[in-house]
Amino acid sequence: MNYHQLMYWHMATVLAAFVLGTAQMLMPKGTPLHRSCGRGYMVLMMATALVALCMPAHIGPALWGHFGWIHLLCLLTLWAVPRAWLAARRGNIGEHRRTMVILYCAALLAAGAFTLLPGRYLHQVLFG
Repeated sequence: MNYHQLMYWHMATVLAAFVLGTAQMLMPKGTPLHRSCGRGYMVLMMATALVALCMPAHIGPALWGHFGWIHLLCLLTLWAVPRAWLAARRGNIGEHRRTMVILYCAALLAAGAFTLLPGRYLHQVLFG
């Protein structure tokens, strides 16, 4: 896959994850709907991170000509999703909640803000 194809896959998964994650933050917790949407959110976040790892960094220094600082958020996601899932399965809802809030804020809100910086594709699309 070329970079543009990966970018479109990444945008599709991250936008769906953002919508579902925001709904998760607003809906009552512990319900069957919360659990079902949560599984979908986790799958989308893992897919987003895996696709993003395949995309080379175009801004800033890149390790091995590929990995930039933004890829650290992929590693956060690959760590946080299984951790949050296991915490929920074990009944440790406090750890589950903390991990999911950190994931949402860092991997969606902070990373989303980075995409609006000059030189990024989404900045060009939205602001010319």
